[in-house]
Amino acid sequence: MRERCFSFPGRGPGTRHQVLTLSFGDPDARPHVHVQGGLHADEGPGMMVARLLADLLAQAEAAGRLRGHVTVVPFANPLGLGQVLHGDHSGRFDLYDGRNFNRDYPDLSDDAAAGLEGRLTGDPQRNVALVRAALRAALQERQPVGPAEALRHHLMGLALDADVVLDLHCDGEAEMHLYTQPAAWDRLAPLATLTACRAVLLAEVSGGHPFDEALSGPWTAIAARFPDHPVPLGCASTTVELRGRSDVCRTQGLRDAGAIRDYLVHLGVLSGSVDLPPAACSPTPLAGSEALTAPAAGLLSYAVPLGSLVQAGQTVAEITDLETGAMIPVRASTTGVFYARPATRIAEAGKRLGKIAGDRPFRDGPLLSP
Repeated sequence: MRERCFSFPGRGPGTRHQVLTLSFGDPDARPHVHVQGGLHADEGPGMMVARLLADLLAQAEAAGRLRGHVTVVPFANPLGLGQVLHGDHSGRFDLYDGRNFNRDYPDLSDDAAAGLEGRLTGDPQRNVALVRAALRAALQERQPVGPAEALRHHLMGLALDADVVLDLHCDGEAEMHLYTQPAAWDRLAPLATLTACRAVLLAEVSGGHPFDEALSGPWTAIAARFPDHPVPLGCASTTVELRGRSDVCRTQGLRDAGAIRDYLVHLGVLSGSVDLPPAACSPTPLAGSEALTAPAAGLLSYAVPLGSLVQAGQTVAEITDLETGAMIPVRASTTGVFYARPATRIAEAGKRLGKIAGDRPFRDGPLLSP
């Protein structure tokens, strides 16, 4: 295991932050898998799993099992880790400007494509190397200003060369689920199976330029730009949602880290063999995921547990009006798995109350929550 720290200035004079990266195996070996936790710094499960995965990888490396290369960032957002307001940790949004730490990553597609004009070949693997070099050059041309942009730039640089990227997150309360692009699904399906995902949400573009799409998106865009040249998907990236914020537990974390280790075996990063269990779900379009919203303010309770298959028209949540005592039902308009909900139980009008993974697309525009 090799440790590397990236140090960058904070916003105030005399302040600095640092990001730790742990590297396993030969840096030039393939496949290369990049794993990070805590980009939303108030989401502990991903940081726990990334840290425990590093311990498992250190053991595997000592046993001579590393065939590929793995980079692990246990805590990807030191800026957000330091944002504690009146005793509450706030790590999803930058308190300086309100921007989501997992949005606004650069789209390198156009700049990389410009650098590839007249250079692509008939050899798919040669083209993968050329695209990776063009993406690196496009990123290096950008000069980040301020700590949040310096962090985005650094994290992109760490992951840009990887064959597979796992960005570990969680929801308020949730079943295990993941988001990815359709082109990446075949490569990531074994991960969804090993982690027992109850929902898999696919979208070509989900909106907001999140970290995972900034890495896989350019590959599909460049392949479409140069249809006469074979350009395989050089990076399959995903946002993995490790249940809810309170699910920070070493026992559960070890199970999840073990599932990711088994996925690395499946990819050939680690020696050994692994049997894939039956899938717990089939992928559905992110455009078919219903976001339930509160029609009124009040106390929130749920009529069905997480993981339930709900039917269109079924009551999923109930809001109790504190002035009148009336109960206002919140019903599903689609059929699917009820896979996520907020951790709070006081609702304001318009609050998102839960997510249902339906198989019928009905939304467009930005598909992710802010």
